[in-house]
Parts: sequence; C-alpha cells; structure tokens
Amino acid sequence: MGHLEWLERPEPGKDTILIAAFSGWNDAGDAATESAKYLRRRFRCHPVAHIDPEYFYDFASVRPSVQVVEGERKIDWPTPDVRIGEVDDGRPVVTVLGVEPRLRWRTFCDVIIEMAESLGVSTVVTLGALLTDTHHNAPVNVVGASNNTALNLNMGLRQSTYEGPTGIIGVLNDACHRAGFDSVSFWATVPTYVHNYPSPKAALALAERVGQFLGVTLGESELHSAAANYGRQIDELVAGDDTLAQYAQQILEESAAEAVEDFSEMVENPDGLIDELEQFLRQQEPD
Repeated sequence: MGHLEWLERPEPGKDTILIAAFSGWNDAGDAATESAKYLRRRFRCHPVAHIDPEYFYDFASVRPSVQVVEGERKIDWPTPDVRIGEVDDGRPVVTVLGVEPRLRWRTFCDVIIEMAESLGVSTVVTLGALLTDTHHNAPVNVVGASNNTALNLNMGLRQSTYEGPTGIIGVLNDACHRAGFDSVSFWATVPTYVHNYPSPKAALALAERVGQFLGVTLGESELHSAAANYGRQIDELVAGDDTLAQYAQQILEESAAEAVEDFSEMVENPDGLIDELEQFLRQQEPD
C-alpha cells in the first residue's frame, strides 16, 4: 500500500463503517465535504493516515498553499485525510475526506479499498451533492442508492439507474461493489441559482440521513445554526437581485404546479396509491 502513509496502524474492527466525500464535481455547495467534516467531529475521529497526493493530483490545477507556522513557511498539499472514530454504539467509523483526484482514479480507489479491508470495513457510505432546480427554502431532497437489495428494502433506497458522466464517487462506489463491500451513496440537492454559496442546509440534511442510516441521533450542532442562517442569507441575496428573484419565483410556481399534477394523478388512479401503500406496509413488517 505504497500510496497510503500511516500515522498509526489501528487494529481491524468489526462492522466498521467508512464514510467518504470529496470536494469538486461531486460536491455542490460544499455540502458533501461539510457534512463529512461534521460527522468526523461528531464521532470524534482522529487522523490515522493520509494518501500521498503526488500520484493522483495535477498540482497546476489543484495547487498546494503556503502557510507560515511559528515563523516557518510550510507547504500545505491537497492530501486526502483518513481518520477513525466510533459511532455511539461502539462501531468503528473511518472517514476519508479530500479533493477529488485528477489522475489515476482506479489506483486511487484500490488504495481506499485496500485500506478499508485492513480496517475491517463492511459498509462504505459515500456522500455527494448536485445542482437541481429546487428552491432554497424548500426541504432538501436527499436521494439514496445502494447495491444491496436488503438495504434497499429496509431503508427505502434503490439501485442507481443513472447513466452519464460520473465523478470519483461513482467510480469508488463501483469499485467497492466489485470488492464485495455493501455500498450506499447519499446525494443532496442544492439550488442551481446559488451554486457559488456553501449550503450548510444541504450538509445538515446529508448528515441527518447518514445518522438515520447508522441508527444514531446526531443532536443539535453548529451545523443547525448555520443551516438556519443560510435561509436568511439567501433570502437577502435573492431579494437584492431581480434576476435571481424571478428565477426563484419561477421554481416555486413550477413546484406548485407539479404538486397539483401529482395530486390529480392520485385522485384519478386511487388503486395505484393503494398498491404503493400496501407495498410500503409490507416493507415495514418484521422478518
């Protein structure tokens, strides 16, 4: 595992969970990475390793930065960080957080998989966020997909049917599936018209969805305050820009029209609604 540099070598755990997020193409509004940062604080994760960036990044496009620490200049490289902590019930949790690599994605995924195997990981959870035509005051829609049929039924998830360009999250999910891990991916929606603004609201929705998946109550945090402030800040931004205000209003009107259409469809096809309800109730029955 030459591309992984250990700071300490933990013993393999049982039913270890790995949570991964990467900034860049998969991270609209910084929601995925901010959610992962919050979760690693919540689970008190400490650094155990990092992935050597030399092999996976083009430093002309993802540049290192210079810092001055106690009078000494220091180069801060874009290094993916690996930490380990514990879920409330004692299960180990590993977090992998960094910038989406620019090069050698298959090798990068191999490094993560080998590391996961050495730490006893059984389930991999990846986080992403995408831009959609949603209003900033609407509830954040978090969609989940899994390669495990039982998880899909128990958690109301589905197997992904997406086709098209993908990022490192999609490649890592595929690699984990082929390596025999249960893999789950959660994606939050972020409004297209404020894509340049971080969305703690979407980050919180992702974190809460992961907490639900893990059976953990996260409790109040600084992310809740940031999410509440986000709504007020975007309200002010939109109010001061006629173009944004018109676009946001258009999204509200289209959402209302879709809701009316969905309701009309249910009224016209009550049997279909009953079938969906019965299917849901069957999924709730104990094994």
